[in-house]
Amino acid sequence: MLRFIFRLAAMVALSIAVIMAVIDTTRSVAASTLIMTPLNASWLAVSPDTRAAFETLVRAKASPMVWDGIVAWVLAQPGFAVFAVLAFLLYAIGYRRKRRNAEFAPSP
Repeated sequence: MLRFIFRLAAMVALSIAVIMAVIDTTRSVAASTLIMTPLNASWLAVSPDTRAAFETLVRAKASPMVWDGIVAWVLAQPGFAVFAVLAFLLYAIGYRRKRRNAEFAPSP
């Protein structure tokens, strides 16, 4: 069940990555130049209140250094790339290896 949740979350993250990539592609074609929207700009456009609440939470619970060093860097990256990496990591966590049965393996 837990693997299913990780794979479902990976699918949602991949869907968001594709949507963000399509938006950036459309803007790039319209502007005739490469446009990659940072995750921070996308988040502020969708929900500035949750972005401010997240910053307050990280600064209060972890450290201002965590916000300035790690989280700010991630938010400066293109949104589609962040969600694509997140989708890959979630899928890797939820991946189930196929079992090898020596009993059913073909003999050479």
